[in-house]
Amino acid sequence: MTGSVDTGSAQAGEVLLPRDGQAAPASLLSSYSRFAQRLRNRYATELALLPAGAPLRPHMLQAFNALRARGADTGAALRMTRQLVMERLIALDCDAQAPLSDVTTAVTQLAEFALDMACAKAEAELDARHGAPVGVDGKRARLWIIGMGKLGARELNVSSDIDLIYVYDQDGETAGLEDGRGQITNQEYFARAVKRIYTLVGDTTEHGFVFRMDLALRPNGNSGPSVVSLDALEEYFQAQGREWERFAWLKSRVVAPRQCVQDASAQALRSVVLPFVFRRYLDYGVFEALRTLHRQIREHATKRTAGRPERANDVKISRGGIREIEFTVQLLQVVRGGQFPELRTRPTLDALQRVAAAGLMPQDTADALAKAYEFLRRVEHRIQYLDDQQTHVLPTQDEDLAWIAHTMGYASCCPFLHELDAHREFVAQEFDKLLAGASAGGNCKSCVGPKAKAAAPDLDTLLAELPEGFRQRVAAWREHPRVLALREDTRNRLARVVQRTAQWLREGRVSEEAAVRIADWIEPLLRRESYLALLLERPAVHERLLRLLGAAKWPARYLLRHPGVIDELASDALLSERFNAAEFEGELAARRAALVRTGEDDDEALLNLLRRAHHAEMFRTLARDVEGRLTVEQVADDLSALADSVLRVTAQWCWERLKNRHRETPQFAIIGYGKLGGKELSYGSDLDIVFVHDDPDEGAADTYAAFVRKLINWLTVKTGEGDLFEIDTALRPNGNSGLLITTFSAYADYQQQRGSNTAWTWEHQAMTRARFVLGEEALRARFDAVREAVITAPRDADALRAEIVAMREKVRAAHPIKGESTGEKFDVKHSPGGMVDAEFAVQYLVLAQAAQHRELIPNVGNIALLQRAESAGLLPPGTGHAAASAYRALRRVQHHARLNESPTQVAPASVEGERSAVLALWNAVFGAGHG
Repeated sequence: MTGSVDTGSAQAGEVLLPRDGQAAPASLLSSYSRFAQRLRNRYATELALLPAGAPLRPHMLQAFNALRARGADTGAALRMTRQLVMERLIALDCDAQAPLSDVTTAVTQLAEFALDMACAKAEAELDARHGAPVGVDGKRARLWIIGMGKLGARELNVSSDIDLIYVYDQDGETAGLEDGRGQITNQEYFARAVKRIYTLVGDTTEHGFVFRMDLALRPNGNSGPSVVSLDALEEYFQAQGREWERFAWLKSRVVAPRQCVQDASAQALRSVVLPFVFRRYLDYGVFEALRTLHRQIREHATKRTAGRPERANDVKISRGGIREIEFTVQLLQVVRGGQFPELRTRPTLDALQRVAAAGLMPQDTADALAKAYEFLRRVEHRIQYLDDQQTHVLPTQDEDLAWIAHTMGYASCCPFLHELDAHREFVAQEFDKLLAGASAGGNCKSCVGPKAKAAAPDLDTLLAELPEGFRQRVAAWREHPRVLALREDTRNRLARVVQRTAQWLREGRVSEEAAVRIADWIEPLLRRESYLALLLERPAVHERLLRLLGAAKWPARYLLRHPGVIDELASDALLSERFNAAEFEGELAARRAALVRTGEDDDEALLNLLRRAHHAEMFRTLARDVEGRLTVEQVADDLSALADSVLRVTAQWCWERLKNRHRETPQFAIIGYGKLGGKELSYGSDLDIVFVHDDPDEGAADTYAAFVRKLINWLTVKTGEGDLFEIDTALRPNGNSGLLITTFSAYADYQQQRGSNTAWTWEHQAMTRARFVLGEEALRARFDAVREAVITAPRDADALRAEIVAMREKVRAAHPIKGESTGEKFDVKHSPGGMVDAEFAVQYLVLAQAAQHRELIPNVGNIALLQRAESAGLLPPGTGHAAASAYRALRRVQHHARLNESPTQVAPASVEGERSAVLALWNAVFGAGHG
């Protein structure tokens, strides 16, 4: 089909209509769209009131006002405006081949306009009889008309009914008339307003209707009042709200009165709806709720088609129809939207792209579903253009089907029907994969679940099948108060998780140690039923969790503190990836932007957002670690890069929210020391950092002091999601007695021994591992210059050696090792020949020799520096490389011991080679006599 749409005068978000005369003269509209022909015959004169080729909404109002000026009352004018819009849309869609969004947005705007006009009319009439409704605060109480479903998502089809819920913000009474008559409660006032709005919009008259209206989604359905207060709605959500209602409220939006939309006075509604729709934790319990809802829809469709096989071609509710695309998207949104606010969007096409961007669906699947959705919606519209009937069933008349195919751009019915079948089959397969499940390796990150609700075994019956250790843990549940308090369906889920675990134990897929640990993990979380649902819905997650728990003890402790992170195990790419700072920070920015859009970006929300993201990323690294996909050095690199990102994002957000900030970007820097500086962080490491600024503003000292206090608080405070890091600032000038943040010049003077207040040798040792973590780029070069100056400063080698040896003895005395003196135990870090010896040797070599051997200046880590020192001739041949290998091996032993929560003291014989290599290094640098 040919045609064009004028875009010359459009404003953002406005829908354009075809210019008069652009419709093809030989259009099939007049022949087969009986509705279009009726409109043109009936409203030939009035059609001129709604000119084509201009923004739609302003012309709706102009047409409405013109009809009112001709003597039509409000109801008649709204109905005639609707008919004019429909005629224009048929031409826009079928002749001009306009995008789907143009059509659905136009119908949505029509509904919003009609409801706005009707609401204003109803309230004006009621105010004249009863006075304005007044709340407890003395202000006018407001009615909010909430659009649900496609109206809320701005996706209305051309013959759609509109699902509405009416809510008013405050109880109270109307002001009454001057003589005191007519006073009624606000509830009565708004109930009458709702009835009047229905008359103006929903009744059928000689001009038809504006929209069919459905209030079945309101609290308590058709048995509930037509309008409820905001307090009553909140109480209903807390006490009676059902799972399927969460899917309905996902797309809710205040659509009228227009004034409430424009001035955001309905924001209070958001704080009631959001916690109901989106739960704090990952919410896999909704899978079963959606299965039930979908089963009911399918059963209804089956009854409708009994004896009427042509009704099976319903593009909305039949297999592979529009509803299955919507359910697929909404399920992923509801499950994860509580933790990932960027998924909270109403339009289906937008939501598809967001779930793909979040890794919950392959991008090509999202694109194919989007293509199917647009195709099916365009077919749906053409079905409805035929007779203005609210139907989604393909017509059986050949000429009607040919008209639909032709206006879709096909020469005949056969290729059209072939493409229709292909789209529906793809949608059905994806929906079944998500909700019913075919195999444990599904294409979607949400994986699969049981095909049907299997009968759950009794725990007593299961006990006989279980190995001893696992049987003892499960047997204890029979009398456990938490288990006894569970609902029957939750207890059934628990039994099915145990049954599957037992099956995998028998098959040798998991260890008994893993089974015992998953029992220990589940027990404290029984009140959070969604985790049992998650394990059932995602067998791949269940199995990976068991492998992870069986590999080491520490993951189980981490998962108890942060159970929500197990959802990360669903990603097929999890084990093949590494931490990506740009992606991590980009996702955080997107989530914060989503919170800003919904008005939820308070400090607590952002604190929890940071914590969830950090914990999830740390868990990804942990999973790769215990699966053997990362070396110890790679783990340290990724955890250090993660810490850098968290510091960078937290600093940015804190500065933006600082009340007394005086510039857009702070002129400050964070210097990392110790493990952070050396990029050797491990799980749970604290951060040794120093803050400096270089800002000439007269109030800079107070501003940056407040900034750093806020930053440290954001990093360390414990919320419901835990904390981020412990922060140690003891390495700042003058230690704990010094300022939290100093000027960069003061920091440089202190380190470079200028003035009476200067750094100690041990602080210069720390400087060898210092690193510019974040801040103004101009400060990076200045810091690097200060670090180089400190490292390369002239020193008395013998005095330096004596000071470092003395400091090593202090450290050793502070960490006594039981059994070390008798040769029974060797601590891989603190015993002579351990990691600290290698670190002190490297620090001496850098401070004593970097001036002559500049290759020792860069902060490249102990292993690389030992190798460079040997290459420079500062160590006997083989000593540096042997010590570097020993250091790497001792780090590995320490790392694995911590993962298993076992002591880092081992039998000396097990690390004799490593111990000897480090002692040889010590003796080469400091002389014999150590250890």
